[in-house]
Amino acid sequence: MARLKLSLACWDYDRTRALADDGVRPQGIELTCITLPPEQTFLRMLQKREFDIAEMSLSTYAMTLARGNPPFVAIPVFPSRFFRHSCIFVSTKSGIHRPAQLAGRTVGVPEYQMTAAVWIRGMLEDEYGVKCAGVRYRTGGLESPGRKEKLALELPARFSVTPIGPKQTLAKMLAAGEIDALYSARTPSTLRSRRLVRRLFPEYGRVERAYYKRTRIFPIMHTVVIRRELYEKHRWIAASLQEAFSAAQEKTYADFAQTGALKTMLPWLVEHVEETRRAMGADWWSYGLEPNRKVLETFLRYHHTQGLSPRRLKPEDLFAPETLARAVI
Repeated sequence: MARLKLSLACWDYDRTRALADDGVRPQGIELTCITLPPEQTFLRMLQKREFDIAEMSLSTYAMTLARGNPPFVAIPVFPSRFFRHSCIFVSTKSGIHRPAQLAGRTVGVPEYQMTAAVWIRGMLEDEYGVKCAGVRYRTGGLESPGRKEKLALELPARFSVTPIGPKQTLAKMLAAGEIDALYSARTPSTLRSRRLVRRLFPEYGRVERAYYKRTRIFPIMHTVVIRRELYEKHRWIAASLQEAFSAAQEKTYADFAQTGALKTMLPWLVEHVEETRRAMGADWWSYGLEPNRKVLETFLRYHHTQGLSPRRLKPEDLFAPETLARAVI
């Protein structure tokens, strides 16, 4: 039987590399893999539906679902996960040393709706009492002017979100003290000048480990989506892709178990892997709905309370039904 020829846009992750080099082939599908930074993939998929399958911001995808007539359907595969305590930066001119001091301040964020910012705002509110609506947000490019929200915002009036000027950048504004803090997935170039910019949590690794031990949450950043019209025509591809992504990830887990020779340029990789297993279990980067139900429920609560989804979605709303149960033999 002829294999269905489909395109996949995704960043170059160790956990997806076997799909790109044909080490894993989805049943019934011939994949053409296109390697792009996430921001480019998101924009091109949203604006022109350029790919059959693509990595997608979890927040952006949730917005399309909550607004109705969604153009995509997702599978419970999560190519990007990230603890975001390291991604909160403060101007040394702000006098901010503790999370609670962010209340009432002006904070930059490349896009209000970006997944990293949703997690940061939610974590700060849950853990430190910093109300999302009690902060003024300025949006725009981190290093280059002109960045805009990928989807137009429809926020309740209680949220203050204003674009920066057409020639301004958040990195420079932070260094100049024109904004008090920054929530950003990418590190601002001005962090190099520690006199002007620093992290809110200097020992972020310790703080993130304590957060995970307390909450059991490893934040999900991205999922994988299929163009809905393609999925409706060939619904079997959702389960086929789910199995293939999982098989590719298993190869990465196997690489981490190799101790005869290191496959990555990290001299203490073995120690790090063993520490991660002790703290998070053998499948620390889990796919599937049930192992991630609490993480997804927490994210969807944040998404709704921050004004990004008019109704609170449930984890089951996110994914193709064919991927929610796996055959057991």
